[in-house]
Amino acid sequence: MPTPAQHFDALDPLASWASCFYKQPGEIYLDGNSLGLLSRQAEQALLSTLNDWKVRGIQGWTEGPQPWFTLSRQVAGLLAPLLGASASCVALGESVTVNLHQLLASFFTPSQRDACILIDELAFPTDHYVVTSQLVLRGLPRGQSTLLFTSDNGLTLDEDRLCHTLKTNTQIGLAVLPSVLYRSGQLLNMKRITAVARQRHITILWDCSHSAGVVPHQFDDDGIQLAVGCTYKYLNGGPGAVAFLYVHPELLGTPPGLAGWFGSDPTKQFAMSSTFTPASDAGRFLLGTPHILSLAPLVGSLEMLQAVGVQAIRQKSLALTRFLREQVESRLTSFGVTCVTPIEDHERGGHISLRHPAATLLSQALRQRGVIPDYRPPDLLRLAPAPLYTSFAECVQAIDILEDLLRTASYQETTSHGLVT
Repeated sequence: MPTPAQHFDALDPLASWASCFYKQPGEIYLDGNSLGLLSRQAEQALLSTLNDWKVRGIQGWTEGPQPWFTLSRQVAGLLAPLLGASASCVALGESVTVNLHQLLASFFTPSQRDACILIDELAFPTDHYVVTSQLVLRGLPRGQSTLLFTSDNGLTLDEDRLCHTLKTNTQIGLAVLPSVLYRSGQLLNMKRITAVARQRHITILWDCSHSAGVVPHQFDDDGIQLAVGCTYKYLNGGPGAVAFLYVHPELLGTPPGLAGWFGSDPTKQFAMSSTFTPASDAGRFLLGTPHILSLAPLVGSLEMLQAVGVQAIRQKSLALTRFLREQVESRLTSFGVTCVTPIEDHERGGHISLRHPAATLLSQALRQRGVIPDYRPPDLLRLAPAPLYTSFAECVQAIDILEDLLRTASYQETTSHGLVT
């Protein structure tokens, strides 16, 4: 009789896609929420662009199957359906950090009444850094101009209390929030929270780095105003792949706070005028020349994701994380392991987080045994099964190894450098 994992794998409609990725023999990769694996489609797209550079030189900007001058908009068109967005509302070419700076510079217009930015205490560090530096640049007092929304347990956010804060605090002009909390994997209800904020004319800038490509979005229909996100996690664009920004159609006419050459109207860009004429689409929020070699792999990876469909990806992602949690709770709780990710499907992103005092050593020991997890201080082990290349059997094997490490306490022999003493 087949095991539950074998049964699920046999019925998995996405199982065949794993062969498209470069998986190392004997390795179980559970770190797709930090860096997705390379696919053959992404590799081929990059090699095609490299070949254009080799044989066309400068003419690669305007010639070939993927002219570089329009590549950013081509990729935006491929990404937009995965975000539930109009292509004209999406732009790629900078990093997440630069995009955060750009959108805050463009849409945070403090007055005496609403001079405050709300940000949650669990946000990714760069979000905090950007908010702080934007306040400093405007000469605003950081202590008075930042509302730090606190967590009740240091892991998740209370949505009801967040909505109440947005409804009642008259000082908030803009909020920066994550779609998925990177530590615990909690998924926020973006539609609900945005609707509450809109009632008070508060703009929310969502950081979707941990949801794009694994959680279906409907930015246009849900009234999402602003969003940013990276493309090297579940979108598998490669290390340092360019990030995206999204601006709702009703806000597209806003002048960019930071102007750059590639934000120009493309029909006038080569007129080389000293007067900035912004593009009519979200491309107006671009700054410098897009990083072509960091854009190219996305052509292959996004075409593949479109072929699979984000709904199918989400369905398997939920099944994988649900299965992993069941394995953990039935086998590892006696060793002091707890799962801190919300149990309900609608409250969970694409990974689960396990808490254990020795999470650092366990992460290192797992890597030595061929399992690639992720660690977040002080005591969280993150497991992110990627729906396109992770099987249910691999999840069982990973928990087998983790259980063995805990039972034998052999992880205690791992040094801080990941070497066994």
